[in-house]
Amino acid sequence: QVQLVESGGGLVQAGGSLRLSCAASGSIFSIVAMGWYRQALGKQRELVATITRGGRTNYADSVKGRFTISRDNAENTVYLQMNRLKIEDTAVYYCKADCLNSIYWGQGTQVTVSS
Repeated sequence: QVQLVESGGGLVQAGGSLRLSCAASGSIFSIVAMGWYRQALGKQRELVATITRGGRTNYADSVKGRFTISRDNAENTVYLQMNRLKIEDTAVYYCKADCLNSIYWGQGTQVTVSS
């Protein structure tokens, strides 16, 4: 099994920045890719960004050029640097790990962007 613990959410003004962290533990050798997803109130969960074991990244169009996903293999941690935040970025952000035979989710961290 894989355990994921997110941190770094909070309240920020529009135009500001936040960095989310997702620390993985457990059977980390089985992780193929990790990513960030978000779910706004009343909406479906959506992809934000993903990164493979090899470092290939993918972003939702809505965050391209503003968000950057990265990983520290030594620390088994994935980061999401969020710049130029918009009110519509407000959501609960979830970390996800895609493993060989399973998918794991973190508990989520709230990001609120105010005007």
